[in-house]
Amino acid sequence: MTPFSLENKLALITGGGTGLGLGIAKAFLEAGAKVVITGRREEVLKEAVGELGVNAAFVVNDVSNLPGLPELVRSIEAEHGAIDILVNNAGINLKKHALDLTDEEFNRIIQTNLNAVFALTREVARGMTERKNGSIIMITSMAAMYGLSKVAAYGASKTAVLGMTRILASDLSPHGIRVNAIAPGFIDSPMLRKALDSDAERKAKVMGRTPMGRLGEASDIGYAAVYLASDAAKYVTGVNLPVDGGNSIGF
Repeated sequence: MTPFSLENKLALITGGGTGLGLGIAKAFLEAGAKVVITGRREEVLKEAVGELGVNAAFVVNDVSNLPGLPELVRSIEAEHGAIDILVNNAGINLKKHALDLTDEEFNRIIQTNLNAVFALTREVARGMTERKNGSIIMITSMAAMYGLSKVAAYGASKTAVLGMTRILASDLSPHGIRVNAIAPGFIDSPMLRKALDSDAERKAKVMGRTPMGRLGEASDIGYAAVYLASDAAKYVTGVNLPVDGGNSIGF
């Protein structure tokens, strides 16, 4: 076993059926972990687990239903064992000018991207605290670092998650629980390519300030998560790791 091994670890990954969550699940399995992925769409989760293999399982769950989260954690640990790693990946976005954004729309984003992240983290951390061991990984965003237009609710939620990462690291690290975040840059996906291909100015801006000159891949986020979850990062807590090809420092 290397310091980067996740052998004998169980990881819970929210929003694990597609995109970054699926990329993280694949990387965790490659590192030797077992994974449980959650999401709202059963067929998507079934297809993902079919691709991931025998060391993966799924639970249909909507993280925005806060009262159901304690039972979610209890049932997963009863069936699969103690949760060693939590990845708070599930999230929703809405692109809309701030003046057109309703309170209901704003609160819906905050409920899923912030309130649910805290509530699930709290429930998982109860068991981790008893065991004096655990790794919690948040997914933040470039929207927590830049003043991106038309994403007031999403940017607010991710900025709050970034602050919460640091506070929870202070609260939980004395109990053997490390709390870190990953800030993905522009990661290749059909949805992103469609968005960029239909907006030449935005595409030029994205690529022009990315020193590596290309989009990232879901596996780039996955391998960063493996590092943060593993003993290789045993003295790392409270950080926000940009995985962005240099976008956050590009001019």
